[in-house]
Amino acid sequence: MSVIYIVLPVALVVVAIAVAAYVWAAKRGQFDDMTTPAMRMLNDDAPAKVKEPESKPPDESGPPGKA
Repeated sequence: MSVIYIVLPVALVVVAIAVAAYVWAAKRGQFDDMTTPAMRMLNDDAPAKVKEPESKPPDESGPPGKA
């Protein structure tokens, strides 16, 4: 029964921190637009430009292992 004297104040402090965090986030506008971030992933990105590899002149020594 004596443990309730420790657990109850700790629980109240945790709840107070959670409520303060919610109020802080709400005042900063974190919950203003709830649909756009979910829709943003559906938009296609611009196609990436593929850089063609530079062609190297053929090696004159021939394939490795053949002399």
